[in-house]
Amino acid sequence: MTDTAGKTGASAIEPLAAGPRRYALGLLLVVYILNFLDRQVVNILAEPIKNDLGLADWQLGALTGLAFALFYTVLGLPIARLAERADRVKIISVAVAVWSAFTVACGLAGNFVQLLIARIGVGVGEAGCTPPAHSLISDYTPAEKRASAIAFYSMGIPLGSLAGMALGGLIADTYGWRVAFFVAGAPGVLLAIAAWFTLPEPRRKSGTMAPADRPGLGEAIEELSRKPAFWWMSIAAAVNAMVSYGHIAFYGSFYLRNHAEGLQGMAEVVNNALGVNFGALGFVGIALGLLIGIFGAIGTFIGGQVTDRYVSKDPRYFAFIPAVAGAAGFLPFLLAMLSGNVLISLLALAVVTLLGSIWYGPVFASAQSLVQPRTRATASAVILFVINLIGLGMGPLLAGIISDVFAASYGAAEGLRYSLVTVGAIGLLAIPAFVLAARTLHKDVEG
Repeated sequence: MTDTAGKTGASAIEPLAAGPRRYALGLLLVVYILNFLDRQVVNILAEPIKNDLGLADWQLGALTGLAFALFYTVLGLPIARLAERADRVKIISVAVAVWSAFTVACGLAGNFVQLLIARIGVGVGEAGCTPPAHSLISDYTPAEKRASAIAFYSMGIPLGSLAGMALGGLIADTYGWRVAFFVAGAPGVLLAIAAWFTLPEPRRKSGTMAPADRPGLGEAIEELSRKPAFWWMSIAAAVNAMVSYGHIAFYGSFYLRNHAEGLQGMAEVVNNALGVNFGALGFVGIALGLLIGIFGAIGTFIGGQVTDRYVSKDPRYFAFIPAVAGAAGFLPFLLAMLSGNVLISLLALAVVTLLGSIWYGPVFASAQSLVQPRTRATASAVILFVINLIGLGMGPLLAGIISDVFAASYGAAEGLRYSLVTVGAIGLLAIPAFVLAARTLHKDVEG
């Protein structure tokens, strides 16, 4: 596979040495873990928030998805354009401080509107994280290790979800959902300072990419318009994200509504064995957090490693690998949703989570490999715009609306079950989109 870096003077930026690269990637991983912790903690808190503020499922969907995604996606592109020109480390540091402050503000909300505004603020801050981070990682890392490096960073998704679910559930069980937001947001100030002073910015040393060498937005979009594989990969990823965000927003509610007795029984077994005092909410938060975090991280790691091994021989593996994983995960998903046994359901969900996380590395690495180095942040922002507007914006909201519709006939528990199955079936549309991307990937990467 030909690295597009050779096309511009931007290739004068040399990858970091192994030691500094490991530190930089590790710190960016911690940033992304906090990003997803603050983004996803609301999911495990959905039921107590719903009961305390008297919300409908569509309002929960708006809080977990649309309110966050609308500003996150709209601001992602201009921030990416800034990242093509400015200090990416400073952009990320300020973003961490902003989204952390608004996470704390979520705990102060007294009604739906106030919580909605605070969630919008979280989205505004988090818009400044991933486009500059992907651009930095591409500068830090040799082309042949890019998919695994981006997959390593993307492990922040499952690990942050683990922390959000586990931390949120435990704290809410003992101190209430408001305190969970306070604890989730507090570490951001220290992390922002650490990133500002210690994260490398290769442009400071290289002096490359003079202003005249930076493409305008029109030029960057024109470059992407010549890459049909980029758009099909974006569409496929958006469908996958819609399913993922729609499901994770309601997994806690699903198990509390459909498996409350089984959860309480498992919690009592754990309490007796360990001498702790988990309630159903605390137990399901720990269970889902560990499941999503561990198996999501394994799937993300596997996706990056396998992609790096095969795409040098054939770039179409950027699309083949996530397509196969998506097809393999559907039957275990049906078992997870339809089983009456909570243990079987959780074990099946572990398989689903592993397979459903494989696409992160291949998709984001393909975006970085399809464009010139000087437009990488823009490419990242565009693919995130598509993914998050459709996936994060529509996934939880769609799942909530369908749940409310089914609940009118089947009750809240079965209504949510049928909603999650429906959204999961829609997710199969990602497979033909990946296949269409594969048709031109080789030409688009080389071109």
